[in-house]
Amino acid sequence: MAGKPEVCNMIRFQVEVKKRVLIGAALFLLGGPLSAQQAPAQDTARQEVEVDHADVFEYLQAGSDVLQKLNGNVELRQDSIYMYCDTATIRNDMEVYAKGDVLIQQGDSLSVFADSLYYDGSTRIAELFGDVILQKGEQRLFTNRLTYDLSTKVATYQNGATLTQGETQLTSKRGYYYVSDKEIYFKDSVIVIDTAFNLLADTLAFNTESRVVRFLGPTLINSDTTRLYCETGFYDTGRNIAEFRSNAQYQRGEQLAVADTIRYDGQEKAYDLRGNAIFTEGEREATGDVIRYEEELDRTSIRGNGRYRDAEQDIQGDEIIYDAKREVYSTRGRTRISDPPQILEANQVDYSEELGMGLALGDVIWQDTAANLAIRCDTAEYDRQRDYLKAFGGRNGRPLLITLLDGDSLFMASDTLLSLRADSLGQDSLGQDSARQLRAYHDVRIYKSDLQALCDSLVYSTTDSIFRLFREPLVWSDTSQFYADTVNIQLVNDQIDRIYLRQNAFIVNSPDEILFNQVKGKFITAVFRKNELRRMDVNGNAESVYYAIDDSKKYVGVNKTVCSEMVLYFGDNEVEKIKFMNQPKAQMLPMGQANHEQLKLEGVRWDTDFRPGGLDDLFDLSRKRELQPLPVNGRQVKKPERPATAGGKEKTTE
Repeated sequence: MAGKPEVCNMIRFQVEVKKRVLIGAALFLLGGPLSAQQAPAQDTARQEVEVDHADVFEYLQAGSDVLQKLNGNVELRQDSIYMYCDTATIRNDMEVYAKGDVLIQQGDSLSVFADSLYYDGSTRIAELFGDVILQKGEQRLFTNRLTYDLSTKVATYQNGATLTQGETQLTSKRGYYYVSDKEIYFKDSVIVIDTAFNLLADTLAFNTESRVVRFLGPTLINSDTTRLYCETGFYDTGRNIAEFRSNAQYQRGEQLAVADTIRYDGQEKAYDLRGNAIFTEGEREATGDVIRYEEELDRTSIRGNGRYRDAEQDIQGDEIIYDAKREVYSTRGRTRISDPPQILEANQVDYSEELGMGLALGDVIWQDTAANLAIRCDTAEYDRQRDYLKAFGGRNGRPLLITLLDGDSLFMASDTLLSLRADSLGQDSLGQDSARQLRAYHDVRIYKSDLQALCDSLVYSTTDSIFRLFREPLVWSDTSQFYADTVNIQLVNDQIDRIYLRQNAFIVNSPDEILFNQVKGKFITAVFRKNELRRMDVNGNAESVYYAIDDSKKYVGVNKTVCSEMVLYFGDNEVEKIKFMNQPKAQMLPMGQANHEQLKLEGVRWDTDFRPGGLDDLFDLSRKRELQPLPVNGRQVKKPERPATAGGKEKTTE
């Protein structure tokens, strides 16, 4: 009994075959014309669908249509296309209706599974329904309806599908799979789920061979920590390289990056922002033509119109590199660092946050806007935390300080300049963060239109606005020359208020540089009003030599006075009155009886050859003074001369 269905099927098949043979013989006997009317001859130009196997095979005539009904393990073929199913109906050898475990195979690698199928052999287009699965290699496309053109090898779906490849899953409402080109286009509500990220897009393309995803519309990518948006771009899944273009945006926590193009290299673990690049994180912002972040090195590079800003400083430069691991940043090209109230400009800056020290090179300009100071040099060392700067190099190796006093610029040059915050010295800066101290070392020269000065070293404090000049200081104002062991210049409201001369103090004045008015004392205080000398207080061993002139500006005599104290009053830079105190000894001599050389006080000198006449004189190395050697243990040490060689000639070094 178990074999009855099989026997019955065999009998049925044989009956159907016999019927076809008999009908064919009868038609043959009736002649060609009748045969042509009943069954048109086969079109040899077209390729029919052939039956390779079926458990049950039936031929049916339905009007002008010839139907083949196949049942059980059906195998069909058209050229290189193979179809398998449980049941099938073939209409006119071209149209196939198949059901149950439908499978289409084309080539070695592509297979399509479905519950049912309609296939048009003339167009070679298949419509698949039910649980449709298109499989090629490790890729599987799942949908409930798929149209597959086997001639062009293009599969399309219009009502949703899911593609899986490895651990990546992709869904969309519509899609086009170009099998020959190995390209899949996904459109409308595209969703990609991967172990590393999720993606939402309007349209994207995927190359199954190169495994490159191309973004063809608005795309949003989410991961555990990041969000990324673009409107065009690509992601190479094989090489782990991505490029996002058109309104590209990247967000991670407080970090936000915007650029014309954002590129990610997974192998190097580096991000590149190109074109109008902006990176922000809290109060920090970086902008530039290109911004590159290297994740493993934790290093950020900004190139082209670079700018970095945070709550404390603003850095601008052609190239800015920040190494977070080493806490070091460097700039290349013209750089401007604003750290209010300080501003630093240079061609190159290197700074270590760990060491707290930086180095600025090339045409350095440092400004303190609060103190109204500026320094120009070739090289500067600075400490941002201690607000310290050491300047050296520049024009002829000399840094230059510039400050504005009463609307007029004061210039000071020396071998080395230091600028530091007053509180870093342990001084009381009266709570003013802007209080500073300036120090100048060796061959210090000052030029202002109404004041010039020389010394070996100098200290200036913005706290008390006093210039302190040390070691053979010389000061000139109008026709007067001031000098002493130490000279202090006091400013009030950016104007000279007083000049204090300490120890061996001299003031020499000459209207013609032939005869000299002289004032000498232990201490001298010169008082100015509106930058003009008004009074002079002389204390301790006071001496003066004063040439009297009449209304026609002619000399009428000379007065020499010695006393403990004296006060001189000036008008239009000329002595108007002198007050002598504590038993003065005075002598008035007519001009004809005066020995002018003997009248010169001990220690008097006139050093106008060294007086700076303009800015250029501050840098002229030929104008450098030879100073007396510093005393050692209270004794003056004479500078040794270079010994001569045995031949009497000075030894030279090649």
